[in-house]
Amino acid sequence: MGKWGQRLIIAVPVLIGVALIGFHLVLPRYFDAKVNATFPHEPYPVSDDTAALHRSLTIMDWHADSFLWTRDIRKRHSYGHVDIPRLQDANVALQMFTTVTKSPRGQNFDRNTGDTDNITILAVAQGWPSKTWDSLLERALYQARRLNRAVETDPSLMWVRNKAELAAVLEARAAYGEAHTGGPWTPPIGALLGAEGAHPLEAEVENIDVMYDAGFRMLGLTHFFDNALGGSLHGISNAGLTDFGRAAVDAMDKKGIIIDLAHASETVVAEVLDRVTRPVVVSHTGFKGHTNSPRNISDHLMKRIADAGGLLSVAFFAPAIANPPTPDAIADAIIYGMETFGVGAIALGSDWDGSVITIRSDEIAAITEALRTRGVSDADIRAVMGGNSVRFLETWLPDA
Repeated sequence: MGKWGQRLIIAVPVLIGVALIGFHLVLPRYFDAKVNATFPHEPYPVSDDTAALHRSLTIMDWHADSFLWTRDIRKRHSYGHVDIPRLQDANVALQMFTTVTKSPRGQNFDRNTGDTDNITILAVAQGWPSKTWDSLLERALYQARRLNRAVETDPSLMWVRNKAELAAVLEARAAYGEAHTGGPWTPPIGALLGAEGAHPLEAEVENIDVMYDAGFRMLGLTHFFDNALGGSLHGISNAGLTDFGRAAVDAMDKKGIIIDLAHASETVVAEVLDRVTRPVVVSHTGFKGHTNSPRNISDHLMKRIADAGGLLSVAFFAPAIANPPTPDAIADAIIYGMETFGVGAIALGSDWDGSVITIRSDEIAAITEALRTRGVSDADIRAVMGGNSVRFLETWLPDA
């Protein structure tokens, strides 16, 4: 073998190694920063009075897909929307982390099939365990384990899986506030776990127990495609619940799992409302009467959800709300919801880290500023920014 052949034998493994490093380390971070972006803007002004009010709020957000990405949420980052330090900067008390397990290529708000999947290549690129490559349930459980590890290793993060744990978070935050005398604001944060679509059940009702045991307390029924439970708002069939879907909804309702109707077809929404004994949520949404978009279901169905004690969580992205989704645009959608469905039905559902362009988690005091500028009372601001969510969880989470 000649000199060049020997060099080639050495060079090829090195090049392969460099390519693998780029595939697993560089590409996922690049893609995360690209799709979980914010639009260019000057810093949002927040008055001293608003800052003081915002610091006194108990804030909850119902939807962040942060565990889809390799980003370590325990550390502060300059990209993406969410990490624990930025949630603390924003005074977020409770965050629902939602798991994404399948997403079709060419995903859109009008018509998708479940024949393709973007998450497989993302899972491989990010070095997820091989058993997640062909199992949606394993993808959900892997993200649940990542959240659990974050809770176990970051004293700022606490599980909220039942009323007792919710009370513990609220008590810990109150004690932190009383003891805080200056310096960085780093209160504890309660973490909840939900799923974006119930396809990880893999058409087995028994997997509801598996996901519940892993910490899931909210399950969406569908995402961007029709699945074994029923039709998606963005699917092909516009169908209602399947036989399996009815069995799964009944089991979730009995188990005490919060049902999330974001992305469900209008037929599914109506059938679920006719069937359940507990109120439901729409974890990230706009309002059809405010922003006439295929992303939003009808105001008629929204009213049914609200009248039954459910929550309508306002999303922070276009086209669910106006484009660009500035704090003013978010406030406008919140106010429409308050005036149309009642103050007690409205909550926050950002869709942070959900491949959307929006404000970062540490910028939400600007929403409080926008609401105050529009004349919303402090009491109503407290309600929509998190008070309604706490009341809902205190009522509908499992006891222990």
